[in-house]
Parts: sequence; structure tokens; C-alpha cells
Amino acid sequence: MPFDPTPVRTVDALRAIIGHAEGLAVSKAIHRLDKHCRRFIELSPFLCLGSADGAGKADVSPRGDRPGFVRVLDDRTLLIPERPGNARIDTLTNILANPNVALIFLIPGFEDTLRVNGTADVTVDQDLLAPSTVDGRAPKAGIIVTVDEAFLHCAKAFRRSKLWSAEAQVDRKEMPSLARIIMEQVGEVRQERGPGEAEVTAADRSIEEDYRTELY
Repeated sequence: MPFDPTPVRTVDALRAIIGHAEGLAVSKAIHRLDKHCRRFIELSPFLCLGSADGAGKADVSPRGDRPGFVRVLDDRTLLIPERPGNARIDTLTNILANPNVALIFLIPGFEDTLRVNGTADVTVDQDLLAPSTVDGRAPKAGIIVTVDEAFLHCAKAFRRSKLWSAEAQVDRKEMPSLARIIMEQVGEVRQERGPGEAEVTAADRSIEEDYRTELY
């Protein structure tokens, strides 16, 4: 069957196909962090953070740490510490150009998720960041999120994907190591030869050493 690239262009056309939300799906969004949202965030060690630059180019970044690493400052304010990474700072530069952000919090074993939409600012206030210190290292920056809406998302995606099921886990050996993949991708773009085994081994070791020494 040939591929039909014709996109849907209007909300009415889309609604004619998908239908309309009803009941709790419509009314569940709240505009503050109540006790249930706070508890969910307290238990969550992982979130995905969506942002976009000034031109609307989107990006999603994973954030993970010990449960409760995202601090609830008040009913409408969150603080996400910026831990050491690769210094691309895609999310931070996006926020400087476009403050709109979307978060989805996960808890291992929970099939429900918490979604939070709002606006963000980048902070380097060390007094504000100090409580996020881990192993003697305070984050250099953080993301302050002002909450516009928050709501729980149902379990269908997790039921379909079996994400938390042990029998659904995939052996990491099904794909090459992170270092090999990146080195091969860069080589293809630059039209260079593929990496040698010694290069890949050295890169793998470097990544693992960075995980060991630079998590915070």
C-alpha cells in the first residue's frame, strides 16, 4: 500500500476521527500542586522535560535522581536541579528563549503518571540550590517551574508497553554500546572510517568513569 502523506489540517477534521474527551478526562486538570501531586513528586526519581526554542523547535530531556529530587517550593512552584551532563544545556537555552515547558513524572512500578505544564526560569541562586546538594556538590543551576496545570495520566501506555514487567525487559546486548553507536554515527556524517575496537573500548571506559565520578 503506498504511503499517503496527506496530513490532518484542522481540529474539526481531527475531532471527526478521534472524537471528544468527556467526564474526568476534561475536568481532571487542576492549577496547583495538591497533596496528591506533591506525594507523587516526592516518590518520583525520574521525569521527562519538554521544551522548545524561540522558533518552536522541540526537545525532550530525561531527568533522574533520588526520589524527591524535584523540590516543591509551594503550591505552584517546582525546582529541578541541573546535574552535571554533557554541557549541551539544550533545555536551559530553550527556556531562555521560550519559557513554556511540559513535564511527565514517573514512579517505578506505577502505571499512572503525573503531567505538569507551565513556564520556567533558569536560576543560579546558590541559597535556593543549596538544599539540592548531593555528596557535597550543589548544582550550579536549576530550573524553576511555575505550574499552570497538573493532572494524572491513565495507565494505558504502560499497560500496552509492559514497561515495568520483568519479562518485557530487553537485553542491552541487543544493540551496540552507546560509545560505538555515537562514534559510528559521527563517522558516517563525516564520511570517515568506522571506529576501531581499541577506540570503542577506550570510549566505553571513559563513559563509565564519567558515570562513576560525575553524577553530581
